[in-house]
Amino acid sequence: MEHLGNAIVQGVLTGGLYAMFAIGLALIFGIMRLVNIAHGDLIVLAAYVALIVTQTLGLNPLLALGIVIPIMAVVGYGLQRGLFNRAMGTDVMPSLLVSFGLSVIIQNGLLMLFSADNKRLQAGALEVASVTLSDTISIGLLPSLQLVLAILVIIGLQFLLYRTAIGRAFRAVSDDPRIAQLMGLNNRHVFGLAMALSCAIVALAGVLLAIRANFDPATGPTRLIFGFEAVIIGGLTSFWGTLAGGIILGVVQSVASSFDPGWQILAGHIAFLIVLAVRPNGLFGRVA
Repeated sequence: MEHLGNAIVQGVLTGGLYAMFAIGLALIFGIMRLVNIAHGDLIVLAAYVALIVTQTLGLNPLLALGIVIPIMAVVGYGLQRGLFNRAMGTDVMPSLLVSFGLSVIIQNGLLMLFSADNKRLQAGALEVASVTLSDTISIGLLPSLQLVLAILVIIGLQFLLYRTAIGRAFRAVSDDPRIAQLMGLNNRHVFGLAMALSCAIVALAGVLLAIRANFDPATGPTRLIFGFEAVIIGGLTSFWGTLAGGIILGVVQSVASSFDPGWQILAGHIAFLIVLAVRPNGLFGRVA
């Protein structure tokens, strides 16, 4: 029983990382109805940016976030203004194809620059530090930090969206872009800010991923799948639902792995399909 309890605890903590993968996706879809296929590759790109910063300046990866987050925010704004805004419209297919092309370019660009070798960021004692609760249950500080940061990001987004002027602009262009433009909003600029915010969250997810696990240029699609599943399980319209979706996915994978490691990934996909079949709008999603 305690063995199962430890698997559940570790799954909840892993769910925090999955939620970090998914929050940026949920934000962009909620504001622009944009499905960004390159989201996972942007996470890996952030990890490589952090690798360059830590190797060049000798910083701890968590301190390097102070440089990586602004860089990725600028990248996100530039991609939206220079690429995605040109493809967005009533038809979702052009933007979908553009994001797919961007995914291919990022993967191959990273492969050329860094080769296919696995990389990892070193965060010192934080990687292995843990708190023991019982003979079979221990809580790692890094996984706990991932979960806490995911919660703080969601709280920050909720405040931004409902208590600030830029948040009102995000909600306005999400509700009706044409009316928002008639009221004086520059939709292209607002969309660029939304993508910048999404990529800032991506930077946080990329650094946490790079500290916890090895990464390479082909890692992105797997992270994209986990992010999509967490978003859809929780419901596309709810950040807290996205966190719940990430935790559900992490718990199912962790429990399945405790019985047979070969079932870990498959069990998460099966859970996703079950939720999709029973509640197509997600556990916390609203029917349109």
